[in-house]
Amino acid sequence: MKIAIRLIILFAIIMLLEVYAFQAIKTITKNKIFRYSWVLISVIAYINFFYVSITYDRTEGQTPQFQMAMGIMLTVLIPKLVILIIMFGEDAYRWVLKLFSAVSNGETNELAGRRKFISQIALGLAAIPFAAFIYGIIQGKYNYKVLKYQLSFKDLPDTFDGYTITQISDIHSGSFTNREKIQYGVDLINQQKSDVMLFTGDIVNNKSDEMDNWMDVFDKLEAKDGKYSILGNHDYGDYIDWDKPQDKIDNFQKVKDIHKKIGFDLLCNENRYLEKDGQKIALVGVENWGKGGFQKKGDLQKASVNIKKEDFKILMSHDPSHWEHKVKEDPFNYQLTLSGHTHGLQVGIEIPGWLKWSPSQFVYKQWAGLYEEAGRFINVNRGFGYHAFPGRVGIWPEITVIELKKA
Repeated sequence: MKIAIRLIILFAIIMLLEVYAFQAIKTITKNKIFRYSWVLISVIAYINFFYVSITYDRTEGQTPQFQMAMGIMLTVLIPKLVILIIMFGEDAYRWVLKLFSAVSNGETNELAGRRKFISQIALGLAAIPFAAFIYGIIQGKYNYKVLKYQLSFKDLPDTFDGYTITQISDIHSGSFTNREKIQYGVDLINQQKSDVMLFTGDIVNNKSDEMDNWMDVFDKLEAKDGKYSILGNHDYGDYIDWDKPQDKIDNFQKVKDIHKKIGFDLLCNENRYLEKDGQKIALVGVENWGKGGFQKKGDLQKASVNIKKEDFKILMSHDPSHWEHKVKEDPFNYQLTLSGHTHGLQVGIEIPGWLKWSPSQFVYKQWAGLYEEAGRFINVNRGFGYHAFPGRVGIWPEITVIELKKA
């Protein structure tokens, strides 16, 4: 019953979007071919999405085919949402005007002229997200950005002054389709030549075999002092239906084995020391801990066994909500935390030094980039790959390079 109600609501919303979009087109052109081509494209997008949704194998999770169907539908829907907002605002204005107007014999020429003008504005503005989503699907998801930060700490050991960390996160190999572009991203990571490389979770979407065609790409990642990693929420295989409970257990073990095969030391509530000229810093890695319905397997206490409070510590924790709810005020003092998970929702607007916005910020307080409270830092990596929506609009795939400095 609940599913039926949701489908009815979804259908009503789509119809509302389509009616307003069609009215905007109808207002500015009498060309019936143009008018109905618009409708035909929408119908094809909807049919394709619902067909793929019904027929795809749910034991495979979100396949690239499902993600592309989702991307096409969003590319059609989002611009119409812009049209709806503008045209509904125009309707509301007209209703108020008519309520207080002595004119009761229909729309005046002035109102009709304004309607056409508003329709032109609505369609013009709708073209912006339409073009942006097309770019995001074709090229934006490969528009890798190297973001560099320099962080100073009073308690950093002297020998680690100038030490560099490359952080990558959220590979989501099950979404990949273009080997050449992924190879370019991996080469860009290696070009940073950092001392250590840290991967903060979600190597697959759900299943270990998603990495089969990409192992020989990611095993080329290099770092002088080693490569370390943790698990993300997608690595546990929680989002698909398994034939048998043992299949899920076996898959999880294979996912963990991937890290070793591509040269990463996987930390599951564990720690390691990085040593340099007789001094050391602690590297702590926890399993996934997320607010709400996400798994809470991350155990700070267990992961920090044999580490001293006065040690300088780098914590890898996939979900930034862990830092907000547990880490930042922990008396054990984790100076730097590295997370991922949010992807910045893969859609947003970022203008350095002026504007950073994404719907992701309504869910996560720390959703992309660097944050600091009381001398403790967290960097939320926007992710290397993509998931659900097969593209990125304004929130580009990220390679983070952090240089540690002695204050």
